[in-house]
Amino acid sequence: MNTPPESDKKPGFFSRLFGAGKTPASASEKPAEPTQEAESPPATHQPEIPEAASPAAPPPHMVEPAPKLSWWKRLSQGLSRTASSLGSGITAIFTTRKLDADTLQDLEDILIQADLGVDVAGRIVGTIGKDRFDKTISPDEIKAALAHEVEKVLSPVARPLDLDVAKKPFVILMVGVNGSGKTTTIGKLAAKFRTEGRSVMIAAGDTFRAAAIEQLQIWAERTGAGFLSRDQGADAAGLAYDALAQAREEGRDILLIDTAGRLQNKQGLMDELAKIVRVIKKMDPEAPHATLLVLDATVGQNAVSQVEIFRQVAGVTGLVMTKLDGTARGGILVALAAKFGLPVHFIGVGEGIDDLEPFAAKDFARAIAGLEEG
Repeated sequence: MNTPPESDKKPGFFSRLFGAGKTPASASEKPAEPTQEAESPPATHQPEIPEAASPAAPPPHMVEPAPKLSWWKRLSQGLSRTASSLGSGITAIFTTRKLDADTLQDLEDILIQADLGVDVAGRIVGTIGKDRFDKTISPDEIKAALAHEVEKVLSPVARPLDLDVAKKPFVILMVGVNGSGKTTTIGKLAAKFRTEGRSVMIAAGDTFRAAAIEQLQIWAERTGAGFLSRDQGADAAGLAYDALAQAREEGRDILLIDTAGRLQNKQGLMDELAKIVRVIKKMDPEAPHATLLVLDATVGQNAVSQVEIFRQVAGVTGLVMTKLDGTARGGILVALAAKFGLPVHFIGVGEGIDDLEPFAAKDFARAIAGLEEG
């Protein structure tokens, strides 16, 4: 069979994906194995190039991008797992039964299973049962009462991150276990601060993970933030000291410092974080001005032990909850608010640059109860 000349051959998939003259890595090279610690670099929102387009299909650049969902829609979709679990359980209990001791016990079990915690579940059930006992009550009434009680728990901790402009740079120490979304969160915060017109520097203090250093550099380039890193394995405390000195010299408004999060070696983590804080305080006794713990919403009750450890190690001042993207166990945020009372500054519902927003108690409470936007 005759083969067409080279000039007539259609370019292959990788040629079309990477462009003329660019080739992927050799087939003999194995791709890196994914690890728990790897976090996705910022999405570039490039259109996906189909391997074989239909002749009738318009060129990729002519296709209208899907409309961006509102923040409420993204939040409610992110909490859909918890809302569905609560909603189906509430409907099953209250469709044909009165509010009595048995139904209240069943409701409490559902709330506990949704990670709201024993104390919060008991408090909510007690309040709901106080004025409605032995009455017929609809599932929608229970959901509305649930949202109201959850909002009461969350409102005291829904506080914005207070950036004191008198402190220059305002030093934010970012902590959290590897894989929690910490690296991506730093990038998103840098983007937010840059949008507000602030000058930002990022310090790649997780010196044990080359991937974290590379991803932060991408975020810095993308957002126009300054960036400081050292070779993999370098002393993290020394890097933090150098970053603060450079940020001061350059007149930066904010310094974001990444850190390692190896909970399998708690003592090593404690020693390293303590050293970072000690070294920073030599230059600025009030720094770090904020220590933010990034938590993965999919881990459920494990988040409680993470807060306990990092509070002990680093003196956490506020929380950021990430990965509220449909697989989340969002009820844990309610349990954390009741147990620790730490401010919740931001929540994230995806990997996009604008998928991190300040925490709003009412929106979260209504979404977790499966209600419409209030």
